[in-house]
Formats: sequence, structure tokens, C-alpha cells
Amino acid sequence: MSKRIVVSSLVGVLAVGGITAGGLAVASATTKSPTKTETTLENTSVRYVAPSGSRAGSLTFTAEVSDDSGVKGLKVLVWPASSKLDPTEAELRHVDSATCESTTDETSRCTYSLKVTKDDVADMDKGTWYVSALATAKDGGTAFAPRVATFDVAG
Repeated sequence: MSKRIVVSSLVGVLAVGGITAGGLAVASATTKSPTKTETTLENTSVRYVAPSGSRAGSLTFTAEVSDDSGVKGLKVLVWPASSKLDPTEAELRHVDSATCESTTDETSRCTYSLKVTKDDVADMDKGTWYVSALATAKDGGTAFAPRVATFDVAG
């Protein structure tokens, strides 16, 4: 989430071309792809908890990915709106992967997690942050969500 953390996600993108008063932000959304194989990205949520005291904070994004051929994986990029990034489906093929666990032959629950330190928070852009995601099926079908979730980082 800091520039250092986002940079790890952005390295692949560049190669190719919030906190509320209580310190917690959660968002949810559903996105479906119009591909022939009906790859879906549903039941998404993002949870950001700021570090406090001696405890580190965290960012966790979860999504349910489904396709009749099975799920190959989920790529995730977390980025500040102030960066004006606007990632494409092609660019998301080169960012960090979530960990996916099958729940059925056609569906997996995917989770992307980051540890957030006080130093990270000091370097973070304040304001709105987005989560972009690209789900890929075993048969090559995709579901792309350029802004599948948002949260705010307070100043």
C-alpha cells in the first residue's frame, strides 16, 4: 500500500507499457465478464486495517472466481486514485497473484494479503484507493474489473 508495496505490483505494469476514523475500511462488489465461458468474479471485498501501537496493519482482498473449466488464478493490483493509473486487462497479467483455493470444480476463493507497517502508512497517498482484478479460467476465459473495490485512506 505504500509506494514501496504498490511498486511491487506496478513493476509488471511498467514493464509492459481506507482508513476511516476507526482505522478500518471495507468494500464489496460483483463483476461478471461477457466471455463465452462465463468467467465470473463475485462476492469481492477489501479490508484495510491501519497499524496501531506496535501492531502491523493489513490489506486483504477476497473474491470468488468461477468458470465451467475451473479457475487458473487471480491477479490483483492496489493503487491510489491520485496516481491516475487506469490499468488495462493486458497490464494486469503482469502483477501480483492472489492465493486461490478450490471450493468446487468450477469455483475458487481467492485471497490477496499485504502486511502494512507504520512506515508504509507514512508513505501512502491519502484519499481513495482502488483494487483492480483479473480472473483467469483454465480454458483462458477472463473477467477483468478495473475498479472492483475502493477504500479511503485518511490524512
